[in-house]
Amino acid sequence: MGLKSYAAVDLGASSGRVMVGRVDPDRLELTEAHRFPNRPVRTPEGLRWDVLALYAGVLDGLRAAGQVDSVGVDSWAVDHGLLDADGALLGNPVHYRDARTEGVARKVWATLPPEELYAATGLQYAPFNTLYQLVAASGTAQFAQARRLLLIPDLLTYWLTGEQGTELTNASTTQLIDPRTRDWSYEVADRLGIDLALFAPLRRPGDPAGVLTPRVLEETGLAGPVRVTAVGSHDTASAVAAVPASGERFAYICTGTWSLAGLELTAPVLTEESRAANFTNELGLDGTVRYLRNIMGLWLLQECVRAWGEPDLGGLLLAAARVPALRSVVDAGDAAFLAPGRMPERIAEACRASGQPVPASPAEVTRCILDSLALAHRRAVEDAQRLAGHPVDVVHVVGGGTRNALLCQLTADACGLPVVAGPTEAAALGNVLVQARAHGLVGDLAQMRRLLVRTQSLTRYEPRGGTERWRAAETRLADR
Repeated sequence: MGLKSYAAVDLGASSGRVMVGRVDPDRLELTEAHRFPNRPVRTPEGLRWDVLALYAGVLDGLRAAGQVDSVGVDSWAVDHGLLDADGALLGNPVHYRDARTEGVARKVWATLPPEELYAATGLQYAPFNTLYQLVAASGTAQFAQARRLLLIPDLLTYWLTGEQGTELTNASTTQLIDPRTRDWSYEVADRLGIDLALFAPLRRPGDPAGVLTPRVLEETGLAGPVRVTAVGSHDTASAVAAVPASGERFAYICTGTWSLAGLELTAPVLTEESRAANFTNELGLDGTVRYLRNIMGLWLLQECVRAWGEPDLGGLLLAAARVPALRSVVDAGDAAFLAPGRMPERIAEACRASGQPVPASPAEVTRCILDSLALAHRRAVEDAQRLAGHPVDVVHVVGGGTRNALLCQLTADACGLPVVAGPTEAAALGNVLVQARAHGLVGDLAQMRRLLVRTQSLTRYEPRGGTERWRAAETRLADR
């Protein structure tokens, strides 16, 4: 079977891209066709995604990609568009950082206690989970008109093909999926009055999702038919599929706006101890479970850089490397850092409130952020091993954070384990590989990963010792 080309539409919280993957059984190449910003908009109603601008970027990207054999779409999780009875979008989708879900979880727990909710769905508490968004929206005029809910990648797939579906890996982030049956949790939906008929039928990665419509073909200049394939449409599911691991004794950290740190398992961990540690059980390829913890990630640094007027990042990281280690750390999972705005001041305030030296310069704040992220990575990797009874020998870092050598080295130091960094465009590669598998070019997950090891550039970081310093910093932070 010859070389085939696949367009991976990969939408992140700060930018979108259309990447072209060229694949045969011994080759995997990825090039960028088009990159475009993802700029949320604050309206009088709240924070919204400019989904029309994203769709325009997707069409521009497909035009730049040239002729391809298939298209797949992945994006961030939980957010969605509501459609009316005619299939028209009812307003721009609400951003997960919008304040509308404040206090909603407690209303939900009054009907369905958090222990029971976790036992049924295995999903971590996060104030923006789709379940809480739906409860927050109930009673609004917009929600009363809604006849269909499509998660963001499913919405864009619908506009490309005219066909509706709900891809499973992303559906598992709604807090409405049972990770044991890999189907809807009908009991949870019934008890909370959520109508699951709002959702289109479930699709699995690799399922056909339609073909590009004549109008899209005209817009992009592509010659039809062009298939659209359901991929791991939660970008983390695609990124984990592209972890270049051998065997099972590995942890992963998908880095970017968020850090998603955890393990790949064959069954969910639904214990009360796991719930208390706020680990989530999301679904991956081939019956796997992504057992992980959400950490605030490079959002902290992105917001600071924005506040500082976009200084040179390379110079900032070099200066941060010269700042003494572990001088000040914050809890990188703290919801206090979720909202945008004033990030340098908020980090300084957190350090002051905990009695630590207050970082003053951009280099000091940056070092505080990177040390804090490495410490959070350490806690997540150690906790996941303990809770799942699944030891690891190596940590794979994929995604945008692989470009940050200081963060990768600090993560190796904190975890006391080798870190293998790469690939950077893991979500797009996982997206491409699922499409290639649907065409019979690659086999199971292990074969996909062997192809990644052979074809992708990887960097290894060895721990430099001194894990006791990280343990002491962890204790210091916990005591505050």
